[in-house]
Amino acid sequence: MSDLLSSLAYLNGQPVATGVLKAQPEHFQVRENLGFSFSGTGEHLMVRIRKTGENTSFVANELAKACGVKSKDVSWAGLKDRHAVTEQWLSVHLPKGETPDFSAFLAAYPSIEILATDRHHKKLRPGDLIGNDFRLTLTQISDMPSVLSRLEKVQAKGVPNYFGSQRFGHDGNNLTEARRWGRDNVRTRNQNKRSLYLSAARSWVFNTIVSARIEQALLNTCIAGDIVYQGNETRLVTPEECEAFNAQLQRGEVALTAALAGDNALPTQHEALALEQPLLDNEPDLMALIRGNRMRHDRREVLLKPENLTWSVDGDSLTLDFSLDAGSFATAILRELLIATEKERHYANDSKANDSQDNDSQ
Repeated sequence: MSDLLSSLAYLNGQPVATGVLKAQPEHFQVRENLGFSFSGTGEHLMVRIRKTGENTSFVANELAKACGVKSKDVSWAGLKDRHAVTEQWLSVHLPKGETPDFSAFLAAYPSIEILATDRHHKKLRPGDLIGNDFRLTLTQISDMPSVLSRLEKVQAKGVPNYFGSQRFGHDGNNLTEARRWGRDNVRTRNQNKRSLYLSAARSWVFNTIVSARIEQALLNTCIAGDIVYQGNETRLVTPEECEAFNAQLQRGEVALTAALAGDNALPTQHEALALEQPLLDNEPDLMALIRGNRMRHDRREVLLKPENLTWSVDGDSLTLDFSLDAGSFATAILRELLIATEKERHYANDSKANDSQDNDSQ
């Protein structure tokens, strides 16, 4: 499998150490955090599952069968990786208040556990979570001192907030298709494909902007015309305010952002506009798709700082524990530490092979 992100800059230079990610499913553990409590009553049965070696959409489809409802009646807050042990909530629309007998479902799929159930007055929708807690184990690390040195830098400074390769599909297929759709002006009623390709298009343009800022030593430096987050608000950095905003940036009082491109003009100005606009112009097919679908411009922080980061070493293995906000990728952390390889997996049941869903980001 090719590394689509190989062209993107590293904050601390390319790692020299190698290692193995997901040698076993339990080496990549994820626990979803919705950030809110259920009402205890309502039309939706909430089911917390733990799954091993299964993706979210497959589990949701099988859960729908077990509950005697259509697949569209089961929803989730975020997709979770198949090659992992993950916990998340699914909601099932069962307005009569019934709780099905799950014994046959669980017997058929020993890789799926039901940890808890509850009731809520609203169904889960994509994005209805505040983040995920991770426990990752890397094995066969070739140079542990190098990885630990880089890990301390990650803890202190964070990493580039790249969208991970999962966002772009197997071998970058979603990105390839996004360019083709933009170039050929493809129109479709397939909402899932449309969403995948639009997401890949905007994510790639964002990644190239972040990479350019690293190359220009500007990932943690404001320039005139930048947009920063100050609390829940965005602020434009005027030339006169650069020095003051850079001081706030170093104190962690504001966060620097880059473009999630849309069909409207970039809000950046001056030097920041001169940095971002050419990178949008360099991707005419992706921008044609974005503009043709009337996507609205948004911003995303350029740095990702894992919360509650701790680690332990056992021989040539390293275990990391940390939390990330929704929309962030755990693989962005690993990319700064070492060159990781993953075991190739093949499945007899192709109906389950929608396998590289990104638990990091949703």
